[in-house]
Amino acid sequence: MIALLVAAGIFLLIAIGFLNHMAENRKLEKARLKVELNDRLRRCGEITETFPGQFMTPALKLLLARLELNVTQRLSNMEKSNPKLKTRVAELTGLVAQGESIPVNNPPGPIQTEAKAKDVRFLLEALHNQITRAAQDGFLPAGEAKHWIREVRHILVLLHVEFFNNLGQHALQQEQPGQARLAFERGVQYLRKQPEPAMYSEQLIFMEKLLARANSMVLTNIEPTEEDVNELTQGLKEVEADWKKKAVYD
Repeated sequence: MIALLVAAGIFLLIAIGFLNHMAENRKLEKARLKVELNDRLRRCGEITETFPGQFMTPALKLLLARLELNVTQRLSNMEKSNPKLKTRVAELTGLVAQGESIPVNNPPGPIQTEAKAKDVRFLLEALHNQITRAAQDGFLPAGEAKHWIREVRHILVLLHVEFFNNLGQHALQQEQPGQARLAFERGVQYLRKQPEPAMYSEQLIFMEKLLARANSMVLTNIEPTEEDVNELTQGLKEVEADWKKKAVYD
C-alpha cells in the first residue's frame, strides 16, 4: 500500500511538472507571437505611410490595409482589453470595405540618391516578407501571394529605372556628360538583364536614347576645335604645312 502511495505521489509530481512545463511553453509561445505580430504591425504601418507615392497604387494600398487588419485582429484577440487595437480594427475594416477606392495619400518621393534608393528597396524587402508570412499563415491564397511577389519585383525594376534616370539627368544639369553616360549605361544594362525584357521595352528605348544623347555630348566635348592650341594640334598643323610645301616644290 505504501509503495502504491509513493508511486502515485511520484507520478503526480511528474504530471504536475509536465503540466507546468507545458503551461510555461504556452506562455513563452504567446509572448513570442505577440512580439512577432507587433513587429509585423510596425512594418506594415511603416510601408503604408512612407512608401513613395509614384509606386503606391490603390491595389497595393488595399493589400497593405488587409495585411495590417489581419495582424491587428490577431493581436486584439490576444489582448481583448486593449481599446486601441479595437479602434484600429474598426478603422482598417472601413478602409478595406472601400476596395480599390481606398484613398492613396502618399506623396511622391523622387529617387535621386543611392541612399534613397536603398531605403525604398528595404521597404520592398519588408513588403515581400509580409506577403510571404501572410501566405504561410494561410491568410493570402498562394495565387494571390505569387501575383504580389511579381508586383514587388516589378516595382523594384521601376525603382532602378527612376534612380538611373534621375542620376543621369542630374549629371547633365551639372554639365558632366561622362557621369550621365555611366548612369544611363547602368540603366540600360540593368533592363537588358531582366528575365522578361519585353515587359520593359518602353523603358529600355527611353534609356537607350538618353545614353545616345550623353554619349554624343561626351564625344563633342573631347573633339578638338579650331581654337584649341596644344602640343598635339600644333604639331599636326606643322606636319600639314610641311606636307603642303613639299607638294608644291615637288
